[in-house]
Amino acid sequence: MRGVRGAGKITLMHAHAHNPKHAPPGTGVLKWAMVATIGLVAAELVGGYLGHSIALVSDAVHNLSDVPTLVISWFALLWAERPATSEKTYGYHRAGILAAFANAVLLVLVAAYLFHEAYQRLRHPVAVHENVMIWISLLALAVNGGITLALMRGRHDLNLRSVLVHNFGDALSNIGILAGALTIRATGALWLDPAIGAGIGGLVLWSSYGILRESSHILLEGLPRDMLLEDVARTILRVPGVQEVHDIHIWTIGTDLHALSCHVRIPDMHMEESEKILAGIHKRLAEEFHITHTTIQFERAGLPRDTRYYMPEPFQSSK
Repeated sequence: MRGVRGAGKITLMHAHAHNPKHAPPGTGVLKWAMVATIGLVAAELVGGYLGHSIALVSDAVHNLSDVPTLVISWFALLWAERPATSEKTYGYHRAGILAAFANAVLLVLVAAYLFHEAYQRLRHPVAVHENVMIWISLLALAVNGGITLALMRGRHDLNLRSVLVHNFGDALSNIGILAGALTIRATGALWLDPAIGAGIGGLVLWSSYGILRESSHILLEGLPRDMLLEDVARTILRVPGVQEVHDIHIWTIGTDLHALSCHVRIPDMHMEESEKILAGIHKRLAEEFHITHTTIQFERAGLPRDTRYYMPEPFQSSK
């Protein structure tokens, strides 16, 4: 921390140290999930070819997209633990967010491919082998269901959540293929196979939307979804000695790591007294909003406003 008295303002800069590092959760799960997914893709491709099932081939392509997803997410977890450098001053906390964004874009492309293949099969129906579809879908359900359950512990991490949602969608598509195979066996309705393929494409598109929206919001330095700017400002104003807060910026550095910068007007006082106000602001922000990385500039109250204020407008104390 350092204090500087200048012409008409006191500037205090403070940055909290991050919590002690620990092994990133989910790395072990992601490694064995990659191996299981590659084996599943091979089984579905062979089964889809032998069984003439576009639904199985579609699901194989869907699961194949999981492989780069898992690889990227695994590396992202490791990169996020790397320390900050003189060039990467925030470290690599955004690696997981960037991975989630890339995963979501990949899912959209896969969905477009599945729609195209399903449309072609609807125009030109092909007889399928229901038994192959049934056994392969049961195998796929076991693999994707197991991966989904294993990742539940890390669901609060956006990067891991993108993988969890993806595999949960895979498990639902496996149930759809199983039900479709049983129905085709009973009724002979060949249109069900491409219809299921199109349904899987829609499921992929739906699952990618939320992650694409959230990750792009973070990359664009948006306000964390669970916060309101006015609530944060009012919390700072409740600290004794604070008369006004303005030029507030809040953003997400990485999963569960929020940062804030703002200007705060306080009466002219000794440095020791201003440090108590600063400590009070830090404590309230950490307890109420989990904001632990802050940069706060103090300005003396009662001076002429000779500088322009930026959005949002100043929040003033009612005291």
